[in-house]
Amino acid sequence: MKYRTAPIIELVLAPLLIALFFSAFIYWEHFDLTSKALNTFSGLIALYALLHAPKRTLIISGFWIGLLWCYWIGFSFQYYGLGWATWLVALGFGIVYALYYGTMALTAHPLIRAIILFGLTYVWPMDFNWMQPELIFVESYMGFTKWQFALILFSLASTVWFERWKKLLPLILLLGAVQTTHPATPLPEIKIKLVSTDISQDFKWQGERLEQTLQENFNAIDDAIVQGYDLVVLPESAFPLYMNEHTAIAEALAKRSLHIAILTGTLHKENNLNYNVSYLFDQGNVTVAKKTILVPFGEYIPLPEFLRGWVNREIFGGGADFVTARAPTDFKIKGVSFRNAVCYEATREELYTPEVRYMIAVSNNGWFKPSIEPTVQNLLIRFYARKNNTIVFHSANGGGSGIVY
Repeated sequence: MKYRTAPIIELVLAPLLIALFFSAFIYWEHFDLTSKALNTFSGLIALYALLHAPKRTLIISGFWIGLLWCYWIGFSFQYYGLGWATWLVALGFGIVYALYYGTMALTAHPLIRAIILFGLTYVWPMDFNWMQPELIFVESYMGFTKWQFALILFSLASTVWFERWKKLLPLILLLGAVQTTHPATPLPEIKIKLVSTDISQDFKWQGERLEQTLQENFNAIDDAIVQGYDLVVLPESAFPLYMNEHTAIAEALAKRSLHIAILTGTLHKENNLNYNVSYLFDQGNVTVAKKTILVPFGEYIPLPEFLRGWVNREIFGGGADFVTARAPTDFKIKGVSFRNAVCYEATREELYTPEVRYMIAVSNNGWFKPSIEPTVQNLLIRFYARKNNTIVFHSANGGGSGIVY
């Protein structure tokens, strides 16, 4: 009987349970059931299992982790007429993370696996950094900085040197990784209205929807003026057009900016190059904040040049990649400095530098509805905001708006 059941446990039950424990914090958060105690327990159990499980269990666990974290990525393909590829993309990410976590199967020793897993926190397949193993502790009693994560892994791996009840002894080290509180950055003395929209990606870019979209945007701005806000923030591509080619709209926004600062996502064309940007209108002046980090496969193809052209032409219908600015844009509103971040940028550590205490992020999460994508994005923003003592004001279409700190 043992001979028959062992493969089932190692190849089916154990990998799925490990992946569920490793991913539980996302789904608790998504369904408003977050518990620091549950997240601490599930995270520690998942890591312990990854460090001590049979080799073949690890690869399959990685596959399920990839699916549970990233199944939604292919949802955007339907808007390119590639709906058939949705689950192929999910399968691809499952395979990628099967290999990612499967690297720990190169050894059976828990301490060496711990070193490998810690090393993986610096590895981003396809330049996509949303698989952050430390993220499992962002809403828990454990810390999530590099040194705290390393201490947790060392503690869990060290049980291999002890027998029976003595295995509990190295777990005392976990106390050193307990999250401590730090002085919080105060909210700025400026009234900010974050506009949240829920426009389906099916309609967002249709010409016949444009007039309604414009009216809704101007209504939101006018309401914010009446309500006495200092700044109103609209989501990524809230104006689904190249703003510098629509002077009448830009002039109407500049006129309103005499009463309230306006930051909105839109597009910008310059020297025949396409930019995903935020426009800031303030006191009649305009600042164009160009995106500096693009979304892999969403805004650029992370492949060698000879393959990139073929993928753009044959799969994405000849659409050109967006291009980026060399550095992020900072701006001041009523004396308060903010850094601009467009969607994916708000989940990249490069944007969080020591001088940044306030960030304004705009996103369009309508590409991935309905899914956990806005939840994962919010957790990642929280992860970097807390590590860098930054407050992020996030305006999104399709879920995720709010103040994150």
